[in-house]
Amino acid sequence: MEAPTNLKYRKAHKGRIHGKAKGGFTLNFGEYGLKALEPERVTARQIEAARRALTRRMSRTGRVWVRVFPDVPVSQKPAEVRMGSGKGSPEFWVCRVKPGRILFEVDGVTRDVAKQAFALAAAKLPIKTKLVSRETEGR
Repeated sequence: MEAPTNLKYRKAHKGRIHGKAKGGFTLNFGEYGLKALEPERVTARQIEAARRALTRRMSRTGRVWVRVFPDVPVSQKPAEVRMGSGKGSPEFWVCRVKPGRILFEVDGVTRDVAKQAFALAAAKLPIKTKLVSRETEGR
């Protein structure tokens, strides 16, 4: 699983995800991409599960690019701990995904294989997504 190697601050605020993606909304590497349609926090485990499903369905042909990185720590307090006494320790990593963001890109496979692979990958993610290609993007 992905996680940053060094940080300025160990713990982060929860924050809110609003607005559309202001970067990473066009295909840069592959022929097909998986685009997010909802704002949500996607965990490192979910990204890795989707990536594995994608590469397995493609029978390890073609190439996959992961366009998101989990760089926000999420802290949790242990079970059955009383209120107060500070913030919990960082437990897992998430990526704040805005609508319009490209999550994955693939190249070197047919449209049918890409569509099936993205359907399997999308089932691992907590957001609605859609398949985009270079033709539909208007390039």
